[in-house]
Amino acid sequence: MTVSRTICLGFLAVIALGTILLMMPFSTSSGNWNDLIVALFTSTSAVCVTGLSVVDPGTYFSFWGQLFIALLAQIGGLGYMTTTTFLILLIGRRFDLRQKVAIQQALDRPGMNGSAQVIRSIMATTLIFEITGVFLLLPAFVPDYGWSQGLWLAIFHSINAWNNAGFSLFKDNLIGYQSSLLVVLTITGLIIFGGIGYQVILEAYIWLRDRLLKKKISQVFSLDFKVATSTTLILLVLGTIAFFCIEIRNPETFGSLNLSDQFLVAWFQSVTPRTAGFNTVDIGKMTNAGLFIMIALMFIGASPGGTGGGIKTTTLRVLTSCTKAILHGKEEVLLYERKIAISLILKAVGVLVGSVATVILATIFISLTDPKLDFIQILFEVVSAFATVGLSTGITGAVSPVAKIVLIITMYVGRVGVLLLMSAVLGDPRPTRIHYPEENLLVG
Repeated sequence: MTVSRTICLGFLAVIALGTILLMMPFSTSSGNWNDLIVALFTSTSAVCVTGLSVVDPGTYFSFWGQLFIALLAQIGGLGYMTTTTFLILLIGRRFDLRQKVAIQQALDRPGMNGSAQVIRSIMATTLIFEITGVFLLLPAFVPDYGWSQGLWLAIFHSINAWNNAGFSLFKDNLIGYQSSLLVVLTITGLIIFGGIGYQVILEAYIWLRDRLLKKKISQVFSLDFKVATSTTLILLVLGTIAFFCIEIRNPETFGSLNLSDQFLVAWFQSVTPRTAGFNTVDIGKMTNAGLFIMIALMFIGASPGGTGGGIKTTTLRVLTSCTKAILHGKEEVLLYERKIAISLILKAVGVLVGSVATVILATIFISLTDPKLDFIQILFEVVSAFATVGLSTGITGAVSPVAKIVLIITMYVGRVGVLLLMSAVLGDPRPTRIHYPEENLLVG
């Protein structure tokens, strides 16, 4: 079995296990057997760190059901191969070349050396950020819900924020805390660091350590770090400005708030489309312009190596750099004075084409099964599912069973990745030595 098939089947196995657990009577607050579609949808949404839900997780599921959702989101955020490899390390076993290759593909690493150390670093980083998030959220939740419930709310939301899952135990998501600076900054901080990638966090840590220890040899940031951080910063700033300017006159979202709260809400709505799924305003009441900007941000998504989805920030930068090179009449694509390999450009194009095709097909299917829904709502839901975001205009629970199955498939495709899934279906690509003659073609 190929590595890509192992990863894809591994996610399916976790989804199946999660579906069985969520179907059990002890997982529902009513004590009855859960509906198959509800359990399958919720399990897929959790493993694919999406956050879309056809029911209210806070009232529909019992404590055990909520715990299973949190654990599935944790496994989904870390990735199937990262989780299984960590378990192998825990029991003291060494992993072979095949597992090293799988880790390399799952984390999109350039090499296989130091795989065990990378897994340990990922797990340590995850625990540090999630525990920090819990302690920061306690002062906000404990006064409102008491120690036991407040602690569980802090744990659940910290796990979901770091893993960019977006499940919330509040009926109105985080709208009730839209004015809380502590909650907004904590959740958005976890979302950003969780989605920016472990490699970026590690490089930032090494740079900070060298500065504090005053080492003469300073850290040289990789191209991944420069592209991920700069693109993320640009998107966050532009998104905040765009949402503030567009929604400020909408009385149902920003208009009724004071200026400081408007900036907080605009900031939160700029961060959350980066595949997180939390919201501090009613998404269904946003303007079409606001929804379309959110669709664009969702489609771009987070950065490689993180817990988010989408086509990734690096893919966007490679494609925009290609456009820039063409406009300037250059034959090389450059990023921060580094030449981008043709193989990476082809991969970026493949990701974009595959992603657009998936979104178009899913949108067409749901438009046929649920013709009464608005197109913008369907497109928003599909992109949210594909980019594993979890934001919704409120139609998730109202769509037909066939549409729910389409969204389940879309979430799965978005989580494992279009290229990896195609590789699992068609087999790993093999290099060829056959070269064909070149010929010009009219383009554009």
